Amino acid sequence: MKKWIFLSLWTVFNFCSSLAQQRLTVEKAHIQFTSNAELEVIKASSDQIQGLMEPATNKFAFSVRILSFQGFNSELQRVHFNEKYLESERFATASFSGKIIEELDLTKEGTHDVRAKGELDIHGVKQTRIIKSSLTINGGRVSITSKFSVPLTDHDITIPKIVGQKIATEIEVVFTATMVLK
Repeated sequence: MKKWIFLSLWTVFNFCSSLAQQRLTVEKAHIQFTSNAELEVIKASSDQIQGLMEPATNKFAFSVRILSFQGFNSELQRVHFNEKYLESERFATASFSGKIIEELDLTKEGTHDVRAKGELDIHGVKQTRIIKSSLTINGGRVSITSKFSVPLTDHDITIPKIVGQKIATEIEVVFTATMVLK
C-alpha cells in the first residue's frame, strides 16, 4: 500500500511539475491595425505572429514582423509604411511582453477579463502598457481577444504635415490568438 501511495504521489508531482514547465504557444493569430483619419481609412493585418505564455507565471511574449503586414490601399502606401514610418529594415518586429495582472487559473474553462501589463515595443521604442483582454479557455485552448489604441507619438513615429489628414495620430489595433499547450 505504501508503495502504491508513493507511486501515486510521485506521478501527481511529476505531472504537476511538467504542467508548470509547459508553455502555451500560438496555434493561430491575427493582428489588424486601422488608421481612421479625416480623409482616408487605412487597414492592414498579419497572421505571422509568434507567442508564448507560461501558465505557471502568467508571463507572455508576442511578436510580429513588420514586413508581414498586408492590406493597405495601395502598394505605395505599404512601401511608405515600411520605409518612412515604421522603418522596418531597422526595426524589424513589434512586440508585447509582460504578465497578466490578475490571478488566472488556466485550467478553469470559461471567459475571463484580464489586464496584461508589459512592454509594447514598436519602432524601437518601449512603452509600459496595460492592455485589457478577454481570455476564453475551452478544451485545452486559450483564445485571446484585445482591442487597444497606439498613439504614434508614443513610439516616435512622425507623420509629415502633407499627409496629416490621411494618417491618424492614434492607430486602433485588434489582436486575436488561439494558444495550445506544447
